[in-house]
Amino acid sequence: MSYDPPRPAGRLLLTPEDRDAPARTARLRGLGLGERAEPALDAFADLLADRTGAPYAMVNLPCENRQFFAGLHRPERDVLSVDTDGTRREVGRYLPRDHGFCPHVVARRKALVLDDVRDYPRFAGNPVVDEFGIRSYLGAPLIDSTQTVLGTVCVVDTEPRPWGREGLRTIKEAADELARRLECREP
Repeated sequence: MSYDPPRPAGRLLLTPEDRDAPARTARLRGLGLGERAEPALDAFADLLADRTGAPYAMVNLPCENRQFFAGLHRPERDVLSVDTDGTRREVGRYLPRDHGFCPHVVARRKALVLDDVRDYPRFAGNPVVDEFGIRSYLGAPLIDSTQTVLGTVCVVDTEPRPWGREGLRTIKEAADELARRLECREP
């Protein structure tokens, strides 16, 4: 599999092409995933947020046209929005495919550590930086035994933070653990 570098457009960055999206979507459906929020995946995201000290944690199962957070931890479950520049933006279960950093993790098939997204021109122009105030990201791919990238596990913060080797180890272990658990759902 190759990783196509983003092509310049109106913004600094375009999301990489996801050639595996149809196969991933079929695999997720076969596992009974990707269509609804999962309480067990919310609990996993809660645990991941606790392990890393991050205010947001997600289990992202992207499909062809969007990202879907089947597992989601946010600071307050009953508060679904954050203030940025005087406007309210919803932090919910869905994001467009061109928002965020998980599509890059899926395309690269490896973890991504961004201590301060503004330090990386490739990522500083991502819509979540301006619209949601995301400043740091740590994510790893969920790769199952068929070598399908099912999605990602990730944590984000609205402040820059040094994730370090410990953070990288934690996110990779979490991804491996969850990929194994998801395969146990197979009929």
